[in-house]
Amino acid sequence: MACATARTNPLEADMNETDVIIIGAGHNGLTCAAYLAMAGLRVKVVDRRKVVGGAAVTEEFHPGFRNSVAAYTVSLLNPQVVTDLKLGEHGLRIVERRAQNFLPAPDGSYLLTGEGRTRQSVTALSARDADTVEAFSRELEAIADVLRQFVLRAPPNLVESFGIGSIREAFNAAGTANILRKLSLDQQRSLLDLFTRSAGEMLDERFENDLVKALFGFDAIVGNFASPYAAGSAYVMLHHAFGEVNGKKGVWGHAIGGMGAITQAMARAARSHGAEVETDAGVREIIVEGGRAIGVVLDNGSAIRAKYVASSVNPKLLYTRLVPSGALAPEFLERITRWRNGSGTFRMNVALGALPSFTALPGPGDHLTSGIILAPSLAYMDRAWQDARGRGWSREPVVELLIPSTLDDSLAPPGQHVASLFCQHVAPELPDGKSWDDHREEVADLMIATVDKFAPGFAASVIGRQVLSPLDLERQFGLLGGDIFHGALSLNQLFSARPMLGHADYRGPLKGLYHCGSGAHPGGGVTGAPGHNAARTILADHRALFG
Repeated sequence: MACATARTNPLEADMNETDVIIIGAGHNGLTCAAYLAMAGLRVKVVDRRKVVGGAAVTEEFHPGFRNSVAAYTVSLLNPQVVTDLKLGEHGLRIVERRAQNFLPAPDGSYLLTGEGRTRQSVTALSARDADTVEAFSRELEAIADVLRQFVLRAPPNLVESFGIGSIREAFNAAGTANILRKLSLDQQRSLLDLFTRSAGEMLDERFENDLVKALFGFDAIVGNFASPYAAGSAYVMLHHAFGEVNGKKGVWGHAIGGMGAITQAMARAARSHGAEVETDAGVREIIVEGGRAIGVVLDNGSAIRAKYVASSVNPKLLYTRLVPSGALAPEFLERITRWRNGSGTFRMNVALGALPSFTALPGPGDHLTSGIILAPSLAYMDRAWQDARGRGWSREPVVELLIPSTLDDSLAPPGQHVASLFCQHVAPELPDGKSWDDHREEVADLMIATVDKFAPGFAASVIGRQVLSPLDLERQFGLLGGDIFHGALSLNQLFSARPMLGHADYRGPLKGLYHCGSGAHPGGGVTGAPGHNAARTILADHRALFG
């Protein structure tokens, strides 16, 4: 449908010209910009915040203390993106955790994982699980290895009529089938389980020890407002198995300088090829003429005309706030309003006067460089979700604690530290009309008290804190409902259905409009993959039009 409003016409004389305008200078928007600029297109990125990076930024939150504000750890960043954009040459350096995960239990037992550690630690808990955990990890890794081939390619897209598009998608579907054929029949059965079953069921079938189950179960609820026994939670667990750091698969790490170091390197890469990146430039509306997106109007009233418009914001935000409603088919608009968001996430950064000491493993050590998971069983995680559904937040929440200053002394003054608290479960919207603004500090106190139960003295060591409720994450970063993935990773919002059947090829329902954010395949996490894939699609369309 066409939408040519009178108010946009007077702006035409003031319009700037470029090839591509990208909405949002988060990591995917910057990745898309860099690839397009490398190909010779004129690119302009605009962002409403005063700094680039979206949710992957590093800021000082207490005098002398800096940390990654929202996104907080590295593994899913695609190595091809790192190589193509030469992020190392633009200052990015990632170091591995010296241990991968530490899970303390109230009874004093613990699980510590990482190279050369996992088997011994699991054996102390369960001799049977020691063999099973290696087999299960290999099973996940084998499936992840094959599925990694889907990360940097568009999934098959459904088209209604026969033509060039249907022929292209037929070839795409054939390529998809060829990739899946690399899985054995048994692995294909496991893949079906991972897409449809709950992580809890699969883990209960394989393991007997609660901490071993919790190790994998935590990955099933990260950014997922659900019980580990919810159908489809097994895929979220698999999604987190795709990562690698410095060529080592399944490893997690830290970007020196925080997550902002990733997006700063991306911005430098994009600018080195001529892309413009403008901050403090929020988009008020996408300009649509003759059924085509032809530019944007900024909050200050100025307009930018472009051949192509790419959006890295949440699809629901894009289509309900930025695209004029009259430009969209009613059935599309109705469906996108049902796009499900909400991570159940409460995010904190704290300044520490001293390192924590855990009852289960006192004193300093490599375990303090790891992801410290405070959720000792699947039942604990399930209760946290059930509690949050009814009350708004769980009285015994799930907390992942990272202390990046153990790997990066640039983040805090000598002898002091910073910690990231990734906390679940909290309701994206509180019941009974309550506001997160009225309960933010109360819940923050609870999160710190939860850590203090496992590491007595932690609360007393906190000398400053930054608190972000789901509402704060939405306000500051455009994460609707605090959703870190720009949309739940559920079966009806994955692969060919992300963000909607018929639009999985990064092309929106309007000509000239593209999806380059985490709301497109392959989904959330700091990957750069949606930005990479969208750039390929835009370039293909550009070459088809202009040769």
